[in-house]
Amino acid sequence: MNPKLLRVGTTYIPVSNVDRAAKWYVEKLDAQLNYQDQDKAILNLADQSFFLVKAKESETANFYDVNGTERFSLTFEVDGQDTLRELHQDFTEREINVGEIEHRGHSGINFIFKDLDGNNFDVWSELSPSFRKQSH
Repeated sequence: MNPKLLRVGTTYIPVSNVDRAAKWYVEKLDAQLNYQDQDKAILNLADQSFFLVKAKESETANFYDVNGTERFSLTFEVDGQDTLRELHQDFTEREINVGEIEHRGHSGINFIFKDLDGNNFDVWSELSPSFRKQSH
C-alpha cells in the first residue's frame, strides 16, 4: 500500500461569536449543524466538516499575498458556469457579502463571498476531475 493523503476532512474557521456564526452558516449556506458548545460549532457543508472556533477578535482565515492583496484560503467548487451564476444570485438574495463574478485567466469563472467575521471564501465554476468522476 502506498500511504497518501486522500481528502480534506475538516476545515477550521475562526469566528468571534460561535452561536451567531453557526446560525449564519445554517441560514445562509444551508449547512447542517451537528454539535455546538460555547467554544465551537461543528457543521457539515459541501461534503466536509467545518469547525467554527471561537477566536481572538478580528482573527480570520484570510492572508495577504506578496503584493498586499487579501486572499481566501478555501475554494468551493460548483458544476459549471450557469450553476455559479445561479449561486451568486442566490447568495445576493440571501444578503451574503459577495464580490463580482470574475474571469481570472484560467478555465471557468469565480466569485468571492464573506461570512459575518470577514472570512473570505472563493467559489469556482469547475469541478475537480476526481470529484466529477465520483459524482456522475
